[in-house]
Amino acid sequence: MDLIRKNKYLLLIILIFGILYSLISIVNHYNFRTYALDLGAYTNALYDYIHFQWNDSTVFKEVKENLLSDHFDLYLILFSPLSLIFKSYTLLIVQIFFILSGGLGIYKYFSLLGKPTSLALCATLYFYLFFGVFSAVSFDYHSNVVAASVIPWFFYLLKQRKIIGAGLMVLFILISKENISLWLAFICLGLIVEYRKDPLLRNYLFFSFIICILYFVLITAIVMPWLSNNKTYPHFHYSFLGNNSFEALVFLIKHPLASLKILFINHTNQPFGDYAKAEFHILLLISGLPLLILKPQYILMLIPIYFQKLFHDDYAMWGIDGQYSIEYAPIMAIGIFLVINEFRNKRIAKLISVIVLITTLSCTIRIMDHTILFTDKSRIRIYQCSHYSRDYSVHKVHEQLSKIPENAIVSAQSPFLPHLAYRDNIYQFPLIKDAEFIIYSEKEEPYPTDRDTFSSITTALENSKEWTVKYKDENLTILKKSAYIKK
Repeated sequence: MDLIRKNKYLLLIILIFGILYSLISIVNHYNFRTYALDLGAYTNALYDYIHFQWNDSTVFKEVKENLLSDHFDLYLILFSPLSLIFKSYTLLIVQIFFILSGGLGIYKYFSLLGKPTSLALCATLYFYLFFGVFSAVSFDYHSNVVAASVIPWFFYLLKQRKIIGAGLMVLFILISKENISLWLAFICLGLIVEYRKDPLLRNYLFFSFIICILYFVLITAIVMPWLSNNKTYPHFHYSFLGNNSFEALVFLIKHPLASLKILFINHTNQPFGDYAKAEFHILLLISGLPLLILKPQYILMLIPIYFQKLFHDDYAMWGIDGQYSIEYAPIMAIGIFLVINEFRNKRIAKLISVIVLITTLSCTIRIMDHTILFTDKSRIRIYQCSHYSRDYSVHKVHEQLSKIPENAIVSAQSPFLPHLAYRDNIYQFPLIKDAEFIIYSEKEEPYPTDRDTFSSITTALENSKEWTVKYKDENLTILKKSAYIKK
């Protein structure tokens, strides 16, 4: 806090971006632009964890299965006490807090270099402006955003040679999500190069690298399969490389040129996948990636992120939407401005800093304005009225949702589910099971069904003797089980 008080510009930057991120994330949630997957499922997990029970994934699965078998994410357990205060907004507030904290970590890291404050401010601004941060904030909550925001603090503590503190950061980052451990291993490799002349840090980082690899193998090959119903790891979606991580590693070693080619082409031949990778590469280049050629250890840190993103079977992962680019933000912010810091001509250094900030801002504006793959621009265009409204009365819908008993079992359409998820049992419509209330709107997307199936299901429910129409207008329909007795 002393650092912030001493630097009014830093305080102003944090305040401005705190407001901007809130205008995106909090407004999206209020206006029903957050969804069952993932905010709804994770909020339901908060409820379970604070009540000392495992989450069973029934928000989105027919058959019960421990949520940790889907992603081994222990942050939700740590953050669950906050849900007693912030309820369905908890994870969004946590996410914004950590992003702002990540920028502060970058500022403190560069302050250790003893250079002018302007360099630290520019690096912080770069992190906050990066398109991957804005796209992540615009789409629900994800623990990799929190982990990525903690990375600068790991760099900061390591720079100070605070081994215990850095070790605690490693542990905190590891428990975010199983795939983050592999990224952290490569970060340790890059930092081994960075601190190759320092025996203490070099040995510490090598030990951390081994721990990260072992953790990745333990969680993905043993723990998560053990927790799952079908005894497999559910997120190996890289069929071009093989059927598992080992086969993928063998393919990468045997076919390096073919592997590099995949980074740039539509390797699954999906009709909407063309140019998605090209757009992503162009935005990174414009955001200053070429400067990292002067510090290739920072490119090394990004290798697993490139691979897990661009080798994926789903073309939606290749683009710039959602949380799938957030890991680039801290590495590029630190690496690029370390390069700039080493320029002897300070006028050129300042000029390049300004150019990088402008081009980074232009990339963020680009994702708000136009993208190759379709994205819901209303989630992120905070400069347009459409971001702050819907084509139905949001106030009336909130009013009706507030009347649903807190202990009732609910089946809710995806955009409504996060607002009702803080309860013992809730399902994503059209999963109904033992639900006592069903909530949906014709004006929302029918996901995970198509429009015809959605209409067929809702018509049948409204005409069924099993359900009574409790409320219905042009905005919302609420059905109550005819035999429902208030508990």
